[in-house]
Amino acid sequence: MTDTLMSVTVLLTMPPLLLGVINKTKAWFGGRTGPPLLQTYFDLLKLLRKSMVLSRTTTWVFRLGPLITLAAVFLAGLLVPQGPFDAPVSFSGDVILFAYLLGLARFFTTSAALDTGSAFEGMGAAREVTFACLTEPTLFFALLVLARISGSLTLTGMLHGPEQGFPAVAAAPLILVAIGLFVVLLTENCRIPVDDPTTHLELTMIHEAMVLDHSGPLFGAILYSASLKLFILGALLLHLIFPLHTGLAWADWALFLAQLLGLAVAVGVVESVRARLPMRHVPYLLLAAMLSCGFGLLLLVR
Repeated sequence: MTDTLMSVTVLLTMPPLLLGVINKTKAWFGGRTGPPLLQTYFDLLKLLRKSMVLSRTTTWVFRLGPLITLAAVFLAGLLVPQGPFDAPVSFSGDVILFAYLLGLARFFTTSAALDTGSAFEGMGAAREVTFACLTEPTLFFALLVLARISGSLTLTGMLHGPEQGFPAVAAAPLILVAIGLFVVLLTENCRIPVDDPTTHLELTMIHEAMVLDHSGPLFGAILYSASLKLFILGALLLHLIFPLHTGLAWADWALFLAQLLGLAVAVGVVESVRARLPMRHVPYLLLAAMLSCGFGLLLLVR
């Protein structure tokens, strides 16, 4: 019960810190002081106090879209185990629900963008859905590899692996899956080299183009959802690259949180040393990630 409460508490409170760590890392690489680590928390509080500006052309889809997206991403987070601890919610087949909750969140984000009737936001929604056609198969291939190795259909069982640990023959497939999932993490969270969350250049915007008309608490829900998704996919990836645990609850929690912060630093480093890819080259990167996870599955079924 204590671990469940801790998991929910970490899921609710830590995600905005990851964005702060990424921004601080990028500022350090650029020789700048950068915003405070807790700036995202300050931004969320400020947005919650602001009023909303709603276009007369929008419907309930625009108003409820960010809230449904936030609820779907949060429910997906409850299905993901944190470190060596079990997920707060776990049942056979929850992996399918996890994938479709992320898909539901994307559906309402793009629907809210289209509801404005803006060609600009429609362009961002079209790009988001187009790239999702490559990231979602990558995620499914990765989950199939984990299901094959663990023999489980729950996310907790898949990510924790067999009781005796992952076999040696699974090393190569897991490395390929980890590479693919890292690309998915960057893509789903609109990070460089796929997208730049700080840009407002029309020709390169994807996620930012979809949320330009949101304001106040609705935009706060979008920002918080984005940080939640980063946390969830990061926790998913850490089970593959750092499957470490000490057997002591307090040490395992500290290790898991340190790993998440390290992953945020790694994302910041990637964004600092890499330029954003031209839009026409992004599908090649996503296709490479899908093939990486697909080859991992082939290595297991050969």
